Amino acid sequence: MPDDAPRVPFLDSKADLPADQHHNYERIVESRGQVIGPFGVLLNSPEIAGRTGHLGTYVRFESKLPGDVRELAIVTTAREHDCAFEWATHEPIAREEGVSDAAIEAVETRADLDDLEDREARIVRFGRELLRENEVSDATFQPVAERLGDTGVTELAATFGYYSMLAVVLNALEVNPGEDAPTLS
Repeated sequence: MPDDAPRVPFLDSKADLPADQHHNYERIVESRGQVIGPFGVLLNSPEIAGRTGHLGTYVRFESKLPGDVRELAIVTTAREHDCAFEWATHEPIAREEGVSDAAIEAVETRADLDDLEDREARIVRFGRELLRENEVSDATFQPVAERLGDTGVTELAATFGYYSMLAVVLNALEVNPGEDAPTLS
């Protein structure tokens, strides 16, 4: 295998799976258009891939969170886990969804958040506390919960959790972005 290949086979063909697991492959392709990133390695355990894909379809494509909030949470998670693949995939999407250049730079460089718009700073602070301290202070939680409501703050926490799980898999199995992808500094 080349040096940049994942530690386990990258399965991107239905033929790579037992016939009784084709449904997991098909659901991933149906929701994402193709097998990419974490799903190519997760398909080494087709049930994990299928169940992860099902949850991810909701978190990424159907969640009640506004796109900019979701993507800011995802890039914050990518940075906190130093996950190059997640960063390379979601940094451009975050920009498309309206996350400010200042917020993306602050996340990437782990900079202070004082100069950010309050809305963005609150999401990043929430994620940093959760991922660094394994808890969120009341002072950080309350303004986010007031803005997003009970459903929104629950989905925000779940977004950090879901993308943390993907980051751990991507890092452990050494799934790297392509050469031309945005990189973490």
